[in-house]
Amino acid sequence: MRSSVVAIVGRPNVGKSTIFNRLVGERISIVEDVPGVTRDRIYAEAEWLNTTFRLIDTGGIEIGDEPLLIQMREQAEVAIREADVIIFLANGREGITAADEEVAKILYKSNKPVVLAVNKVDNPDMREQIYEFYALGFGEPHPISGTHGLGLGDLLDSVVDLFPERENEPVDEDVIHFSLIGRPNVGKSSLVNAILNEERVIVSEIAGTTRDAIDTNFSKDERDFVIIDTAGMRKRGKIYETTEKYSILRALKAIERSDVVLTLIDAETGIIEQDKKIAGYAHEAGKAVVIVVNKWDTIEQHDQAIKEFEDNVRAHFPFLDYAPIVYLSAKTKKRIHTLLPNVVQASENHTKRVETNVLNDVIMDALAINPTPTKHGKRLKVLYATQVAVKPPTFVVFVNEPELMHFSYERFLENQIREAFGFEGTPIKIYARKRS
Repeated sequence: MRSSVVAIVGRPNVGKSTIFNRLVGERISIVEDVPGVTRDRIYAEAEWLNTTFRLIDTGGIEIGDEPLLIQMREQAEVAIREADVIIFLANGREGITAADEEVAKILYKSNKPVVLAVNKVDNPDMREQIYEFYALGFGEPHPISGTHGLGLGDLLDSVVDLFPERENEPVDEDVIHFSLIGRPNVGKSSLVNAILNEERVIVSEIAGTTRDAIDTNFSKDERDFVIIDTAGMRKRGKIYETTEKYSILRALKAIERSDVVLTLIDAETGIIEQDKKIAGYAHEAGKAVVIVVNKWDTIEQHDQAIKEFEDNVRAHFPFLDYAPIVYLSAKTKKRIHTLLPNVVQASENHTKRVETNVLNDVIMDALAINPTPTKHGKRLKVLYATQVAVKPPTFVVFVNEPELMHFSYERFLENQIREAFGFEGTPIKIYARKRS
C-alpha cells in the first residue's frame, strides 16, 4: 500500500519552499529523509496525525531562460501528475494575480483535489484580505504563515481528509512483480521492450495502481511475471526529460509494489554516485535486488572483462553484496536469457523460510567457529534464533544482553546464515532481543 503524495504548487515567490521546510522540519516529524534529494529540498516523507505521506516542492525545479509562464506551467504539470492532493499556494499580501489565475486553470483541468492556502497572513487583521481568493474557485482559502507557522495544522487536516482510500492490492503469491530503476538513459525502456518482445507471450496490459506506470503481465517457462514499468514517463513529453528529480518519487512508488527490483547500470558510462543512491532505495526498502549491467555490447570483450567489472561493482555497492550481477544488452538482446532466472531465484529467496531447528544448528556451529565477543567484561550469550518474517527474511536472535551484539558479530552471523541457506538476491535482517 503506497503512501499518498502531496504537491505544493503556486507561482514563484509565494513561499512554497518556506512552507515545505516548515512542514517537514517543524510541524511534522520527518519519517525519512531520502538520501540524495535533501540538497534540493524537493522531496520528504512526512507524517501528520499518524498518516504518512510524501511531500514534493515544485520550487526545487531548476529554472532556465524560458518565459516565466512556461516555467510555472511545467512546475504545476509535473506536480499534478505525481500528486494525490495539491496545495495551491498564493500570497495574501499581493492578492490574486494573473499568474495565480493561470495556475488555477491548470489545476481545474487536472480533476485532482486541491486545497487553497493563502500564505503570509501573519496577523488576524489580515484575515479579511483572504476573501478575494474565493474567486479562484477552490472553496475556502486557508490563511497561513510559513514564517510563523500559523494555520498549518488546519491546512493539513484538510489535506489528509482528501487522501484517497488505500486498500491492499490482491496479491497472487505465484506472480513475481519486478520493476526497473536507474538514472535516466541507462536503458530501462529498452530492457522492458527487449524482455517482452523476446517472450512474445504477453497476457495483457492493465493500468497500474500508480498513475505513471503500466503493469505488463507475461509468462515465461511456466512462471508468471508482472513488469512494473517505471519508464512509462517516456510518453509524457519533454517535461519529464528536464525534471529528473521527480524520477526519485516514481522509483520509490514502483519499489513499494515490487518483489524484485532490477537496478540498472550503464556499462558504457560506468558507475556514478547517482547509481549508488538509487540502488540504496531498493536496499533500504528490503526488496530483493538484481544488478543489471546494460549496454554490455559496448564493452571490449576479453577473458577478464566480467571479473574486472564485477570487482568495480562490488567496490561501489558494498551494501548489495548479496545481489547477483547480470550482464546484457537490451539493444542486441545479448545475454537477455540470463535475466529472468536470476529474478526468479531472488524472488524465491526473498520468501524463503528456514526451520528453527536447522537454523539453530547453523547458529551453534557459528558460535563454535567464532566465539561471541565480550564488552566491559561481559560476554554475549546467544541462546537461540528463529525466523519471524519473509520479504525480506528476518531473524530474531535471543541473547542475554542485546547491547553486547556488536555490528561485526551480527554481520558474521548473517554470513553464516547465507553460507548455509543461500539467500542470494535478497537482504536479510537480524535483530538481537533479550529473552523475556
